[in-house]
Amino acid sequence: MSSIWSRPSPPRRPVLTREAIVAAAVAVADAEGLAAVSIRRVAAELDARAMTLYSYIERKEDLLALMLDEVSAEVLVEEPLPASWREALLLLARRERELVLRHPWRVELISQRVEIGPNGLRHVEQKLSAFDGLGLDRLTCWRFLAVFNDYMTGFVVRESLERGAPRSEGINDAERAAVAEPHIKELVRSGEFPRLAPMIEQGVRGADDNFERGLNWVLDGIERALPGR
Repeated sequence: MSSIWSRPSPPRRPVLTREAIVAAAVAVADAEGLAAVSIRRVAAELDARAMTLYSYIERKEDLLALMLDEVSAEVLVEEPLPASWREALLLLARRERELVLRHPWRVELISQRVEIGPNGLRHVEQKLSAFDGLGLDRLTCWRFLAVFNDYMTGFVVRESLERGAPRSEGINDAERAAVAEPHIKELVRSGEFPRLAPMIEQGVRGADDNFERGLNWVLDGIERALPGR
């Protein structure tokens, strides 16, 4: 056995930072869902003691807020935005949809009303800036944004839940359909659902582009309500 003096010193663990803690928590949530995130689990990922993390983050709620704000930065668009207010809003909506597809746990944080951070506020500010130059008062501008957000959020939440169902329920879409299909077909063949029947039996072509189509319908309505229209 070699002398203690001849053996190299063990590598020192890097000093923890709040940024490293948040990054580790985001990685856990991306891989396993928000339920897997805890101070203890994140500490284990960083090879640290849970009590050490409390020196940087006082409670789990603070960690969740930091996680939300961290990924919210991914939605921000390098300015200037497109000159067209419609194109600017479409660009931001696409970025937000892509964000939820990468980080589906963000939907859960929205429902928990986690405290909004600076990146979240910057995102709202960018969306509001798309209405600059349209001559809108503050209330009308906020109402337009609320309608736009309601559609977009509803779509991405539904999409996220549908994509996450196989992982949470242990059954994929094909397996779920196989269980429900006989019952649904029996009901459809009863003749009680003449409008729904062909949609189920023959499918609906082009339904996969509903996000963009719906956004444009919302924007069409906003455009008709603009001053001078």
